[in-house]
Amino acid sequence: MSDKKWGTPQLQQAVSALLKGELVAFPTETVYGLGADATNSEAVKKVFEAKGRPSDNPLIVHVASKEDVSLYAQGITSEAKKIMAAFWPGPLTLIFEIKPDAFNPVVTGGLSTAAFRMPDNHLTLSLIKKTGRPLVGPSANISGKPSPTTAEHVLHDLRGKIAGVLDDGPTKVGVESTVLDMTTNPPMILRPGAVTKEDLEQVIDKAAIDCSLAGAEETPKSPGMKYKHYAPEVPVYMIDAKKQNWQEAVKWAEDSGLRAGLLGSKARLKPFIGKSLEIFYLSEESDVTESMRQLFSGLRALDEVTPKLDVIFVETYSDKGKGLAYMNRLKKAANQKYFQSSEGNMIQSDY
Repeated sequence: MSDKKWGTPQLQQAVSALLKGELVAFPTETVYGLGADATNSEAVKKVFEAKGRPSDNPLIVHVASKEDVSLYAQGITSEAKKIMAAFWPGPLTLIFEIKPDAFNPVVTGGLSTAAFRMPDNHLTLSLIKKTGRPLVGPSANISGKPSPTTAEHVLHDLRGKIAGVLDDGPTKVGVESTVLDMTTNPPMILRPGAVTKEDLEQVIDKAAIDCSLAGAEETPKSPGMKYKHYAPEVPVYMIDAKKQNWQEAVKWAEDSGLRAGLLGSKARLKPFIGKSLEIFYLSEESDVTESMRQLFSGLRALDEVTPKLDVIFVETYSDKGKGLAYMNRLKKAANQKYFQSSEGNMIQSDY
């Protein structure tokens, strides 16, 4: 395959590749997606192969309009229509029951439901419209690694496996969409994102949250509910927001002869400027929205440092509002591990 980077003038080339059953990565406001014709089961299988994605991890179907969903889904309530009117196009995915034989089971993981999204990116909306097909679009990365927020990230992971990538620069949100299950009462957030519970409850009476992981024998309704996600090769440890024990963590790394990377706000990491540490700033003043946008880029950047780092310490936020989405990704990247001190001995530990 060619691994081309296309812009708006080359949009038709991306359309042609998709209609031939090839894979094309596309930009959204959240992360870059790995696109294939959702009605072509052989093309969809290539998505799983390219990513190394488990076959029971369902895909999100991307559409170009709110009306397109009714071609495939059933039971679209007035509540769902209110939500679509308020948040689409945007970083919100909705799960609906689907019509019989709407999609091959390879798209849905064999479930009777499917997840739908209308992304807020003019280039990708044009791509879907010109293709005339809904597109599956999981994150365009190797499964389990930090999601891609630039075209360069996509090619780093998938070079030689895709026809090309539509390049629209860095993404604006930086983490995947909120997933809301519309088949439950009240609607259930299965994956937090930029659209928060508080945002949703400005439009509907109530939304619940369940970000628990699916069991080993269970097919998850949403991506991100079952398998390890977002993790670089270098071990990641969170710095507790209440303890702020950065100095202890850095000293422990130095005393242990470990090369450390720091990921956090410039204000927070100012004391470490000039030391023999690799630093990536997520924001200027511990801004959760900006930190969320930069998180995956920061994890990727520190993972690529040469010579290889031994450990990455990352700033945390409270699990409130958009902090819930940030911490959902970070906890998975860190395998739930915080850095903490115990009786004067520096250790890494779960909470």
